[in-house]
Amino acid sequence: MHSLQRNLKGAYTIWYRDVIRFLRDRTRIISSLGQPLLFLFVFGSGLAPAMSGLGGGNLDFRQFMFPGILSMAVLFTSIFSAVSIVWDREFGFLKEVMVAPVSRMAVALGKVAGGSTVAMFQGAIILLLAPAIGIKLTWDQLLVLIGLMLLLAAVMTSFGILIAARQRTMEGFQMIMNFLLMPMFFLSGAFFPLRGVPLWMQWLGNIDPVSYGVDPLRQVALRQSVPAQVLEALSLHPIATDVAIMVALGLVFIIPAVWLFSKQD
Repeated sequence: MHSLQRNLKGAYTIWYRDVIRFLRDRTRIISSLGQPLLFLFVFGSGLAPAMSGLGGGNLDFRQFMFPGILSMAVLFTSIFSAVSIVWDREFGFLKEVMVAPVSRMAVALGKVAGGSTVAMFQGAIILLLAPAIGIKLTWDQLLVLIGLMLLLAAVMTSFGILIAARQRTMEGFQMIMNFLLMPMFFLSGAFFPLRGVPLWMQWLGNIDPVSYGVDPLRQVALRQSVPAQVLEALSLHPIATDVAIMVALGLVFIIPAVWLFSKQD
């Protein structure tokens, strides 16, 4: 019992450290909003005339993009949290954590919880932009969206930790993530519907973890803003299916991530 309490306290401490670092770093909060804002208002406004026929003309392209922008904020913030493992290893902080009287599993789970919470905070800030592009959100929708972002953040933070667990340098980690991140984001359906695309793209979208986060975010976020038949035509799976797949993917990522993290020197 005492060991369990010690491990829970250790995981909480790691979580609390990541959250405090995020809240105190205002530059990081503001700068991380730059890319989502650029895509939403510059990229979205520029392509809106060309995509005017989306949803039979009943859906503004920026509204279609908005759930993808939420996933962008969550995705990149989650991966940034995983980067901190490599950073801490290079500067020796991780070694100090490893000799603490808590299990390495608790440390890894604390990092997952911290990265997920920070990414969810970042996505919640993007939610404030919804009225600017004509998206109506009720309190019920907001709560569901926050829950979905937290789940997607947990999946992607676990994926990032799985990659970072054996990386020794920032350069190596960044090269791997740059190779994976942008394809995962663009194949998720964030910028274009995944229905009616070439078969190879559809298959890649089906194995892309981010697509199962974008799809329910879109269904929930646009529920009050576009006709039901339009939203149904854009949706890939029922929300319950997306959530179940994300939970399964989270387990697929977090179990080997915790195991690899526990095997570190």
